[in-house]
Amino acid sequence: MKENDVVRSLAALAQPVRLRVFRALVVAGPAGLTPGALTEALEVPATGLSFHLKELVHSGLVSQERQGRNLIYRAAFEQMNGLLAYLTENCCEGETCAVGCPPTC
Repeated sequence: MKENDVVRSLAALAQPVRLRVFRALVVAGPAGLTPGALTEALEVPATGLSFHLKELVHSGLVSQERQGRNLIYRAAFEQMNGLLAYLTENCCEGETCAVGCPPTC
């Protein structure tokens, strides 16, 4: 993962509503959620949710797919895992880690 992609992903998550939306999509798994389901579950106005979903899609952390009349949003697990790998790539310089990583993290 490139540094610019990491910055874009972290910037997208650095907002409370977007973080909540992303976490809800992670919980939903591959099935994803519609904007209506997200609005109801998170009690976020639909107009604001649309803006936040657009930012998450732009960051690459969320994908969007049309199924008939519905849009389905899903967490992009590959991108999420890439972000986590980037953040922990040099964890403790290969030594036994104080935060519980194995020495190979």
